[in-house]
Amino acid sequence: MIWKQPVDLGSLNNPPEYMGTFLDIRFTDVTEDSLTATLPVTKKVLQPYGILHGGASVVLAETVGSYASALVIDPDQFMAVGLEINANHLKPVLSGIVKAVCRPLHLGRKTHVWDIRIFNDQDQLTCISRLTVAIISKQQFE
Repeated sequence: MIWKQPVDLGSLNNPPEYMGTFLDIRFTDVTEDSLTATLPVTKKVLQPYGILHGGASVVLAETVGSYASALVIDPDQFMAVGLEINANHLKPVLSGIVKAVCRPLHLGRKTHVWDIRIFNDQDQLTCISRLTVAIISKQQFE
């Protein structure tokens, strides 16, 4: 088990308002080494061609990865913030719900690297993303 604190999906789905709440991102599953979130494909997240905007996939990937990092650090001392993200968009999505499954590749003291795979309703891989998260001291912001 990688989580340093209990993972309560209800709490994860009831945060202060942020970009993820605006896009209706919801956390749906947690296992010993993964965190899963979904994003409904609505007009809010489409690009002009009527397919899921790549930026929306990146928001979903960074959201699930950043939350995952926050669950493996001491939240009283540290913050997890995105440092670098990339995404390969493999298949267009026109509608439905996409699901992002996040697993660690590296969990260090100062950085975490996450593999995030996004799937459509038919469980087809639509995007692969890698997120690097910086673990920084909260003292920097006091």
